[in-house]
Amino acid sequence: MNYRHAFHAGNFADVLKHAVIAQCLEHLKKKDKPFRVIDTHAGIGLYDLTSDQARRSPEFKDGIARVLDAERPDAVEAALAPLLGVVADLNRSRGLEAYPGSPEIAARLARPADRIQLCELHQEDARTLDQRYAKDAKVKVEARDGYKALKAIVPPREKRGLVLVDPPFEDRDEMAHMAEAIMPALEKWLTGTFVFWRPLKDIWAAERFDVGLAEWLISEQRIEPEKILRADLWVRDLSTEGKLAGAGVVIVNPPYTLEAQLLALLPWLAETLAQGEGAGWRLDGAIGEGSLMVDEF
Repeated sequence: MNYRHAFHAGNFADVLKHAVIAQCLEHLKKKDKPFRVIDTHAGIGLYDLTSDQARRSPEFKDGIARVLDAERPDAVEAALAPLLGVVADLNRSRGLEAYPGSPEIAARLARPADRIQLCELHQEDARTLDQRYAKDAKVKVEARDGYKALKAIVPPREKRGLVLVDPPFEDRDEMAHMAEAIMPALEKWLTGTFVFWRPLKDIWAAERFDVGLAEWLISEQRIEPEKILRADLWVRDLSTEGKLAGAGVVIVNPPYTLEAQLLALLPWLAETLAQGEGAGWRLDGAIGEGSLMVDEF
């Protein structure tokens, strides 16, 4: 496990993923009852954009930096506001030097009574997390395999919350591993909000995961089709060689407001963050039954 997200922090994939997570958290806060955030592959929580890793591969310059520099229509601003608020808090009185991972977004948006459970198998990263959140009573760090932990820790005591499954995808069979881990957890907690991130490198594997998950959830009326949403973004033709060109999320039990927010956000992100011909986006309200909207340019 030699993956380090510091090389990729703040890129286009992070912007979409973290905008979705932040909006889900804001929706959970609309009720007074506490909730729990479970992150199965937490990373280190916060990324230094002035570090050697970030400088060697400054993907944030074509991601969050472009977003901050661009003129944002009102609907886009509303969709990005929770995420951009966290970014602004981290970079007060200086330029763009830090970018939040999902643990930092959760820690800053959650309320004192809410709880955050971070799983990280990589020992060095787990120690970094533990040091960062040692004084935050609402955060618990566990140096363990998030896949193996997931079934045992859901449903949480709060009965409300968000699960983020965002593995590094170093294993070519990662989609299969993710499916194997999440289905028992979903079966135990069908009312939780689950966000699954996956890269769009192997389209066949991603489609098999997405459609298979949707069909399994909808069968036997586990979940209604409208409670599954897929949002994908690609910044150039997916067939091009080189670094990651596309990524997205599948959300189970999304906030009812999220679909409209993404419908405003995705075309703007595709245009603003494009790195070549063939950039585009996809939003599915019923996976496997035809896309709600797809666009390329």
